[in-house]
Amino acid sequence: MIDFLLWGGGGILGSYNLIIASSLIIILSFFFGEISKRTNIPAVLMLILLGIVMKIGLDALHIDIDFFPILEVLGIVGLIMIVLEAALELELKAEKAIPIAKAFTVALIGLMLSIWTAALILNQFIDGMDMTKAWIYATPLSILSSAIIIPSVTGLNEVKKEFHIYESTFSDILGIMVFYFLTGQLDAAHGGGGFAEFGGNVVLTIIISLIASYLIVLVFQNIKSHTKLFLLIAVLLLLYAIGKKFHLSALIIILIFGLLIANKELFFKGFLSKWLNIKEAEHIYEGLHVITMETAFVVRTFFFVIFGVTIVLADLASLQVALISLLIIASIYAIRWILLRIFMGKDILPQLFIAPRGLITVLLFYAIPKEAEVAGFKPGILLFIIIATSLIMTFAMIADKRRTGKAVQKANSKPIGYEAWEAPTIEAVSETPKDSGHH
Repeated sequence: MIDFLLWGGGGILGSYNLIIASSLIIILSFFFGEISKRTNIPAVLMLILLGIVMKIGLDALHIDIDFFPILEVLGIVGLIMIVLEAALELELKAEKAIPIAKAFTVALIGLMLSIWTAALILNQFIDGMDMTKAWIYATPLSILSSAIIIPSVTGLNEVKKEFHIYESTFSDILGIMVFYFLTGQLDAAHGGGGFAEFGGNVVLTIIISLIASYLIVLVFQNIKSHTKLFLLIAVLLLLYAIGKKFHLSALIIILIFGLLIANKELFFKGFLSKWLNIKEAEHIYEGLHVITMETAFVVRTFFFVIFGVTIVLADLASLQVALISLLIIASIYAIRWILLRIFMGKDILPQLFIAPRGLITVLLFYAIPKEAEVAGFKPGILLFIIIATSLIMTFAMIADKRRTGKAVQKANSKPIGYEAWEAPTIEAVSETPKDSGHH
């Protein structure tokens, strides 16, 4: 009877009610995005808050749903779409070499130092957290969220905006690779080959990825059907799943395909250029860009809402959660200040404070293997760090906007190159004609 009341046609969780709820969540997510553009408050926070409100409502109705299977599927699709979306944004051009190199260096060093520092903190304060497990738990907490950063930096100047897009994209990709390398070490401890095996695995995956990516482009540019883009997504999902079954670094397949289709002129040079249909390949790229953005939007929406539903709010009241979170947050900005001063000079505002954690943090947390789980780690640490870093970024962006606005206002009040000027007047000179008496 209870199941019927919950899941029946007219039940609380009936088909139509679920459709209504899902539609409302997506509509609200769109408006959260618009509010975020105007206020710099990350939409992520609003989605998590929506999830918390929904949790209160479900508890009031005594409804208990296991959301973790949904989170797992959303997590896999979300990772693939985020990596693909990030790869499609990367332009590999000669003039971008220095900005890309700087962003890559800051992302890599910042990621590794943040993981190491966070691992030391977790190892020190959480019972049962050895250093191997601490590194696994620290990795999600150390990855920048491109899903939050990229929409938030549109108002910055071109150089700073470009840096943040590259840095957050590299942080996502490198962080995911480090995470799966570390979880792979759990198997390596039972007879695997450790780093050497991982290196060989990566090289093999790159070779397979390049071959597969060239074949996909060559085949799909000749398909005339209008439904080929979702077919392409299905092929990429299939390759990812098969890669995971064979213990390959499957996300590299997605990354390399995205880089190849986004930089087709670079990859199809020399004799390969005659095989490329530029017009069709460009059509595939544009369509894929739209699909990945739309899909990532939907996945992000439901993931953060469900994350909000699964949060145990009592964890936030824990002194241990607050202490661990604040120490990790302090280490994040200390490391970031040092790196930005070395690589970017003195002008590091608001870049210093643009270091939010978000979707990747939560996705990877739920991907931690059972054998690496530590009962003493409270998910409230994730929520604390996500909310704190997002709010710090919000206040920094608002302060920067005000500072920029004041500078523009001051410049407009004192126009350069203009001054009050009055045309000179010519005084009339009275002269007596010399020949006045000779008319």
